[in-house]
This record gives sequence, structure tokens and C-alpha cells, in this order.
Amino acid sequence: MKEKLAAERRLQWLLYLMAIHSFGVGIGLILQPESLMRLLGFPEITQPFFPAQGGIFHLIMAAAYFLAGRDRNKYNILITFSIFVKTTATLFLFTFYIFIEAVPLIILSAVGDGMMALLLYLFYRSVKDKASVKNK
Repeated sequence: MKEKLAAERRLQWLLYLMAIHSFGVGIGLILQPESLMRLLGFPEITQPFFPAQGGIFHLIMAAAYFLAGRDRNKYNILITFSIFVKTTATLFLFTFYIFIEAVPLIILSAVGDGMMALLLYLFYRSVKDKASVKNK
């Protein structure tokens, strides 16, 4: 019982941290402060619409991570969806870095998203495994 509770708390905290991260990235992409964008390797943004659209997506995902962390049983499908989203983001970012533009932030984002996807998968599986042991 204690192990199951610890696994659930670990998953919950990861989802909350992912929500905070995604919220921050979303706000940054919407506002696109020139000095910050330059510092991160994007010296000139000629068309602000698409980065802002990506920012809105990040805010929506932040809400999904928060809801999944708040009530895992009610929003269980959001965890599976989040694993899919983070894995897809990882593949996209690695591909973009390799074939389009080698901006250091892109590879860091790829590694970060990959780590979040992996941890989310492992923590979620741990919770499910502990629940199935209890039901046997």
C-alpha cells in the first residue's frame, strides 16, 4: 500500500512539474520577448504567428498535465496521450535539429522531452503494476 501511494505521488509530481514547464514555455512562445529569444538562439522572428500558436498548444498541454496529476483516475487517458505527445515532440525536435537547423536549444528540448516521456511512461507503468498486484 505504501509503495502504491509513493508511486502515485511520484507520478503526480512529475505531471505537475511538466505542467509548470509547459506553462512557462507557452507564455514565452506567446510573448516572444526579443532579448530572451535572441539568448535562446532565435535572433530574428519574422513571423510571430506560428511560435504563438505553439505557445497556445503548450498552455493546453499544461492544463492536460495538471488535470491528469489532479485526478489520475478521472483523466487517465490524458497520461497515455501525454506520453504520445512527448514522444512525438522528441522525434520532431531531433529530426528538426539534424535536418533543418542545429540550434542548441532544439537539441536540449529534444532531450528534455524525451526524458519527460520516458519518466512519465515508467512512473505510469509503476502505478499500474502496483494496482494490478493489489487486485490479484
